Parts: sequence; C-alpha cells; structure tokens
Amino acid sequence: MTVNTPLCFRGKKILAPMVRVGTLPMRLLALDYGADIVYCEELIDIKMMQCKRVINGKYKVLETVDFVAPNERVVFRTCERERHCVVFQMGSADAERALAVAKLVESDVAGIDINMGCPKEYSTKASMGAALLSDPDKIESILTTLVKGICKPVTCKIRILPSVEDTVNLVKRIEKTGIAAIAVHGRKKEERPQHPVHCDVIKAISEAVSIPVIANGGSHDFIKEYTDIETFRKATAASSVMIARAAMWNPSIFRKEGLLPLKEVMQDYIKYAVRYDNHYTNTKYCLCQMLREQLETTQGKKLHAAQSTQEICEVFEMADFYEETTAIFEAKKTSLETETQDEDDQIEDPDVIKMAVRFDKREYPPQITPKMYLLEWCRKEKHPQPVYETVQRPLDRLFCSVVTVAEQKYRSSLWDKSKKLAEQAAAIVCLRTLGVPEGKLCEGENHLINKRKREDRERLNNRDHGEDPAEPSHKKANFTEETSDMNVPKM
Repeated sequence: MTVNTPLCFRGKKILAPMVRVGTLPMRLLALDYGADIVYCEELIDIKMMQCKRVINGKYKVLETVDFVAPNERVVFRTCERERHCVVFQMGSADAERALAVAKLVESDVAGIDINMGCPKEYSTKASMGAALLSDPDKIESILTTLVKGICKPVTCKIRILPSVEDTVNLVKRIEKTGIAAIAVHGRKKEERPQHPVHCDVIKAISEAVSIPVIANGGSHDFIKEYTDIETFRKATAASSVMIARAAMWNPSIFRKEGLLPLKEVMQDYIKYAVRYDNHYTNTKYCLCQMLREQLETTQGKKLHAAQSTQEICEVFEMADFYEETTAIFEAKKTSLETETQDEDDQIEDPDVIKMAVRFDKREYPPQITPKMYLLEWCRKEKHPQPVYETVQRPLDRLFCSVVTVAEQKYRSSLWDKSKKLAEQAAAIVCLRTLGVPEGKLCEGENHLINKRKREDRERLNNRDHGEDPAEPSHKKANFTEETSDMNVPKM
C-alpha cells in the first residue's frame, strides 16, 4: 500500500523508545526541545489487542486519544500535537497480531516500529525483541505483513549480530520487505551500555543499504551535548540519530541552543505530566532518571517519598501550578457533564421516573442489595421480575441503567462507573418511589436477612433429618441478579 504521510527518516534527531520513559509527557517535551520524531515505549501486541480506543480522554478534558485496557489502565495515550511525528513501537512475534495492533493505532500515529533489539528476558522469552534476530523468516513475515497491510511507514530497531557480515546480510533482507527505515543499536544483544558502541558496524550497514539507517547507542561514548549528535552521525555514516539515555537524563539535549538547567527541564516535564494526567508512579520514575546522582539529596529523598502527583509538584515548588491546573480541569469537567446532562434530558423518555441517587455498598449489610429487595418485592406482589436495560456513554465510558417494574421505568439521573452500580441505583429509585424498604442499615430490622436466617435454620434441620433441602430463595435471588448481566450497548 502507498505510504501517505510526510514522515521522513533522513536528517532527523529522534527520541528512542524507552520502557517507562517514552510516555506522552517525555515525548512532548522532546518535541518542544527540538526532536523531529519521537518513539513511544515498547508496547506488547497481546496487551494492545485487549485495549479499547477512547477519544478525548477523561470527560474530554485531556483532549487525548487513549488505548485503555479492561482494567481501566491507559496503556497508550497520545494527542494531536504529536500525531504526525510519533512512532508506535510494538513488541511482537506474530505477523497477524502485529497487523491487528497496527490497524488499531494507525490513524493516531505517524509510523509503526517493531522492536527487534531488546535483550531483556521478559521480551526474548516470548520470542520478541532480540530473539527475532535469530529468526529471519519471522522478521520477514512480520515486516512484510505490516508494509502491505497499513498505510503508515513501517520501521524496525535491531541490535548487531556477532559478525559484521551476518549483520549486513540480515539488514539487506530486512530492506527487501519494503520498510521505510531501520534503527541500529550498535551493540550486540549481550552487551550493555558500558560496552563501546560499534560505530564501524553501523557505518557498514549505512553503506550497504539504500533505506535510511538510524544510529543508536551513542549516549555513553559520544552524546553529551547537542553538537555531539552530528559527531555520532558522521562516525556511523547514518541518515539520522536516535537518542535514548542522554535524552532520558536531560531531554533538552535536542536544543540547538544547548542544555537547559535540570531544574527547569524537570519543571517543564511535570507541567506535561499534570496536563495529561500521567500516573504519578511513571512521573516519579522519569524524574528519578533525570536526578540520577542527586537522588540522595533532600529533594531526591522527598521525590522518592512522594505518593501522588500533588506531592511531586510540592517537591518541585509547583503546588500552585497543580492547584490551578486541577481547578481548570474540574471546571471543564463540570461544564461538559452539564452539557451531557442537558443532551440526556433532551433525548430522555419523559415517562421514566428519575432521582439523583447512587448505590454505596457501605450503607447496606453484607450481601444485601437494593436489587435483591426489589426482586423480593416483585415476587410478593406477583409482578414479573425487574428488567434492567443498561447503556454506556462513549464520552466518559460511564453507565446508566433503566429498570422496568410493573410497566413503569425508573433510573438514576447520575451516571456510574460500572454496569452493576448503575443497576443498583435504578433499583433504589424504584424502591423509593414505591415507598418500599431498600435494605439500608439505617432502616432497622432487615427482613431479608431474617428470611435468610430462617431458611438457613430450615436447611440445617432438613440436613439433620437426612432430607435433601430445597435451594434457599435468597440464593435464587442472587443467581437471578448475577445472570441479569447482559451485553451493554453504547449510546
């Protein structure tokens, strides 16, 4: 397929993919300081395939595109600012899985990269990373499938093999797959940062192929300031340079004007971390990488002890910034929620009875819920059992449930974070409208608990007399409640 993007890999200064470092705040900061292309941290194909693409982030406040795991964790977050210069790096050992993930993120990134250089055991044990270097057929299959299957440019990042000849032959085979560029970390898979980078091998590769070669691995031996980037490029005859650790320590390495003081860099980083709701543990990790030998200072120790984004801001004298930004977010969230509520009201069925209620399980005895009380009431009054219809709002992925009892519909006007909570809230609205007890602790004697105790005593008596006890009605109620869960449609 034809590549329809202006992304070019010649003459570029690139932020390398780094696990836990290459998240959105670091990528945006690198772009601010002069990086041309930024790679995200390696993300595993299997995890990405479980993600849902959510537009506009939390309540539209962040204005991001998020790829969210089933446990609600954001696996990959991006934004419009970087869409034309961010490359999504993937860990994969399967061509079809790689293609599925590439298609999932293709519209939100500038390119797709396959990691073929990570020497860590968690990667190689799964036949990913550097393990792919010993399986050229699989490399060819993955890259060819991606090049043919998506419109964005495909790249890969490798380490060098034991011999120059073998490395050059592998790269020539990779070039034939049609990839747009290849990044070469100039070390063997068993070598570590303290080992010298093999500029001669990268140079041999650069001279052997026509596609752009991106030199990587120069932080220890070459790159201490901006002018060193070109020195490393010339030593390797590469088209571009990819920077990892030097950028992790101080991302202003990309500034033509020279390095900025570390305090200023860290404050700039924190601003992006707060602006894009970066998880505080990731923010703290990246800041610790920047502090390095200063971790034992008073500031370093305070950073290490921080347990929230707010506490991190306090360490770096940015408490006012945190409060101001948080206030702006809350105001925007409230405004959007009001707009959404107005929209809900406009399309609302006027025959639905509504109340602004939520279910708080702390207000109820263990294993007692409003849904159970409503079910018991319907049985007592000879009504069909309650029917719940639940929808999920794409804006913020919250849920709302409508319960139908005796041909009347009830719902809470508040949206909940789970289907089960929304159904319980709907049951509460119904019970309160009917003037029926809902089982709260404050209601005094709980007839459903007493009923359970009586049934338990009867079951024990039957067991003592050798009889086969009938299943208690409360267990039937539990079963009915659990099996009422169905697929949730989106609004």
